Amino acid sequence: MAKRPAFEIGGKTIEAGTRQTVDIPVSVLSDHTPISMSVHVVHGKKPGPVMFVSGGIHGDEVIGIEIIRRVLASKSMKNLAGTLLAVPIVNTYGLINHSRYLPDRRDLNRVFPGSNEGSLAARLAHMFLKEIVKRSEIGIDLHSAAVHRTNYPQVRISPEDPDMEALAHVFGAPVIIKSPLRDGSLRGEAKKIGKPILLYEAGEGLRFDEFSIRAGVAGVLRVMNHKGMVSKRGVSTPKAAPQLCLSSKWVRAPMGGLLRIFKSDGALVRTGELLAAVSDPFGEKEQEIVAPFSGIIVGRAVMPIVNEGDAVFHIGRVKSVAKAENAVEDLVSQLEDDPMFDEDEII
Repeated sequence: MAKRPAFEIGGKTIEAGTRQTVDIPVSVLSDHTPISMSVHVVHGKKPGPVMFVSGGIHGDEVIGIEIIRRVLASKSMKNLAGTLLAVPIVNTYGLINHSRYLPDRRDLNRVFPGSNEGSLAARLAHMFLKEIVKRSEIGIDLHSAAVHRTNYPQVRISPEDPDMEALAHVFGAPVIIKSPLRDGSLRGEAKKIGKPILLYEAGEGLRFDEFSIRAGVAGVLRVMNHKGMVSKRGVSTPKAAPQLCLSSKWVRAPMGGLLRIFKSDGALVRTGELLAAVSDPFGEKEQEIVAPFSGIIVGRAVMPIVNEGDAVFHIGRVKSVAKAENAVEDLVSQLEDDPMFDEDEII
């Protein structure tokens, strides 16, 4: 059998059956410190699809970085078919500064497709799209909630996209949410150029969350197995189907004060059920927050200090709370029952 052609990126050549980290220059800081976007290329001996996995588009979202680290350490990578482009930190500037944004105060996920002659954010978006996304057939973009909020593990897909809905079920996160594409987002621009992307949301900014990390690692490997890139060995099958949310809504604080939360992320709630209470510091005034409809809590605030109108609970609508309860419990127990990951055998 003829040897698979080498993969070229960033001026480097990666031979089939090898792996290499390639640093693609982005810019130079004001003190002359060079900044690059690093991609780890695993170029399998066998032919197969090119897939990218990215994290850190928002610099304070560190869970994706750990998910990618564990995927790259998996034994499944030893016999990879196809090519994996792993970019754990897209927004290096934000990571260094513990910030969601770039130094020019722009959100990288709102400036795609970018431009090679535009702002710093536009140039980085253009480079990522050109060097990573356009070279791939499919991608998984890893995110978490902003600082002081947390997301229950979920995959977000576009409405009216049955192919990606099927792939989201393969990923196997507890929740699938249909959310519209936003102008300037990576997911929106990728769809325009025919590059499907799954968006995984889990956990909190600047924090590790073992449950969210495990769900992400398992999901990435399941998709790779589905695409024929890795074998089934060591890749778990979801015990239950994810819960599909056709829509969602943020419930906001009715007053400013101290927030006491009674329901956690992932909880199934029914219309009128007590979620939290907000009181003033003296306990003279208090208002309850109740569920406006039945569903699953897919995100929530973690700070006990709120202002009137602050987003407190993100609730996804489900067809049947009763049916959802058992399915969510099965998926949660599967992830919690897995042995703790170590350096030599990740999953």
